[in-house]
Amino acid sequence: MHSQHCGIWKEIIVGAILSKLAAKGDPVKTRHDSSGKRRNRRVSFSFHGGMQSLINALHNEVGDDNVKLGTEVLSLACTFDGVPALGRWSISVDSKDSGDKDLASNQTFDAVIMTAPLSNVRRMKFTKGGAPVVLDFLPKMDYLPLSLMVTAFKKDDVKKPLEGFGVLIPYKEQQKHGLKTLGTLFSSMMFPDRAPDDQYLYTTFVGGSHNRDLAGAPTSILKQLVTSDLKKLLGVEGQPTFVKHVYWGNAFPLYGHDYSSVLEAIEKMEKNLPGFFYAGNNKDGLAVGSVIASGSKAADLAISYLESHTKHNNSH
Repeated sequence: MHSQHCGIWKEIIVGAILSKLAAKGDPVKTRHDSSGKRRNRRVSFSFHGGMQSLINALHNEVGDDNVKLGTEVLSLACTFDGVPALGRWSISVDSKDSGDKDLASNQTFDAVIMTAPLSNVRRMKFTKGGAPVVLDFLPKMDYLPLSLMVTAFKKDDVKKPLEGFGVLIPYKEQQKHGLKTLGTLFSSMMFPDRAPDDQYLYTTFVGGSHNRDLAGAPTSILKQLVTSDLKKLLGVEGQPTFVKHVYWGNAFPLYGHDYSSVLEAIEKMEKNLPGFFYAGNNKDGLAVGSVIASGSKAADLAISYLESHTKHNNSH
């Protein structure tokens, strides 16, 4: 991922397809590296209620009182306490109540894990020991827009159902065959509980670097576009029995050839701010597994940071 210009949708689609094929081909979910050692194989998975089930479970574990939705971080102030200095963070936020009224508040923490996009972090006000911290060295990231269209069709209306778990459409193939979509996951083939027995469920991606404007098209237009592409690819007839459209204006950061400079800037920011740790898809990759691993790593670093200061203070 480092120093490469990667199509984010390629990682999503290809990763999902390959991991599913890997799981199907190797029930033990292990493989061997070049040294002959056994390694766990990465596989795709989901939940009966969809991936939102994971978010809901984490939310329930943390508790409603510790989760603030619709809340904007305005400023972060770091002060110091003890030797070695332990950063104490005061965070100012602006949230809205049920009546859409602004509710400004301040809270204090021993450490901060930041996962906001770098473009958002640049807009936040930071101070350290009372002095402003300028983060203008953080690069401006380019984000790709993306629309996700979930459609279902009666099996009788799909004349050429392909075997497998999805199809990726390179840009040259889009131009050659008059296709507009980036690719489609065969969701009901990957996860059989996703649709009634008499229907196929498809997840189609629209947008990316070559079709930014299409990503923001209204649902009615995207429905026609997706249906047209699926007709060419799978021989679908008629209209879908189900349509769900999700749009992200800034879906994913666009990794470029100079991405190593982005990582260097993040490292510089973390070193300059004690008790501040950055995680997320701006740093460690775009796939869900990569993002989870990034958050887990940041949490471990925060815990180690706090434990080291606790041990030092207890020894004096």
